Amino acid sequence: MTVELNLNSGRADAGGTPLTLKRESLWQDALRRLLRNRAAVIGGVIILILALTAIFADVIAIAPYDRQTLSDQNQVPAYLGVIFPSMKPYMKVSDKYPLGADYVGRDLFSRIVYGTRISLTIALIGPLISLFIGVIYGSISGYFGGRVDNLMMRIVDVLYAFPGLLFIILLMAFFRSTFAKPEPGTLAFFLGKLDSSLGGMLFIIIGIGLTGWETQARLTRGQVLSVREKEFIEAAHTIGASDLRIMFRHILPNIIGPLVIVETLAIPGYISLEAFLSFIGLGINPPTPSWGAMIADGANAIRTYPNQAIFPALALAITMFAFNFLGDGLRDALEPRLRGTQ
Repeated sequence: MTVELNLNSGRADAGGTPLTLKRESLWQDALRRLLRNRAAVIGGVIILILALTAIFADVIAIAPYDRQTLSDQNQVPAYLGVIFPSMKPYMKVSDKYPLGADYVGRDLFSRIVYGTRISLTIALIGPLISLFIGVIYGSISGYFGGRVDNLMMRIVDVLYAFPGLLFIILLMAFFRSTFAKPEPGTLAFFLGKLDSSLGGMLFIIIGIGLTGWETQARLTRGQVLSVREKEFIEAAHTIGASDLRIMFRHILPNIIGPLVIVETLAIPGYISLEAFLSFIGLGINPPTPSWGAMIADGANAIRTYPNQAIFPALALAITMFAFNFLGDGLRDALEPRLRGTQ
């Protein structure tokens, strides 16, 4: 029996019937590489668990995050005395709270669960703001070039001249002082009410939006400059395609991979920024739970009740590690040539 090969299909079975080879798309190939990365898969699973925790916090938490029981302050379960022997002289043992209670008798476990909502909200909104502003700004700068590019990039350079963290701290201090007691009916009054309804996240989001897009704009500009001279872009110009169509149909689909990678790797920075602002009192408004504010409260009793600082710090660290693992995996999957680089 002879085996016939079909040159058009590339393969044939033993009976001579041509077999069609279905090629993987770039996204399917990237997904396959991502799933082979164990660290990225673990990070993705942890993020999925955190997302479900945030969505179903009302079901998972055993008590309201703001319920205070002063008679239960600093109570801890017995097993924590084994983990932290330094607590034994001060322990008020109670199995009512699985991770203990804080200095005003609030359940630590429930507050950590609700704090997941804050961190994941910042992890979602921060990259979206950076992508929206940075991609539009960088695309305009890179596509039109010349004086437009020079002017827009000088503005970015000026913004880069200010230390980012200090700039955000000054912005938060300004927002909190300006909108503390606004006159009813004004824009400041409306923004203050909206910020209060969001637990203090509005001004953090504004601060991230004003400072987090510069790197994305520079990266987008570089990517556009490298793509706009390609043959298929020249062909689109030749057939009379508009600048808007060329940007959205031809350029952006070819540069979106590196942009997504950069923003995924930047997510831990957004989370740590919110935690730091809450730690120094410029973040989430109490009693809304934030891991940074919980660490700050627990730091005051770190010697006697270390559980009040260590458990929210562990939640913060695990979340940041998970996003780092997933970001590294996406980088390796979408840009294999960058594997093992920073």
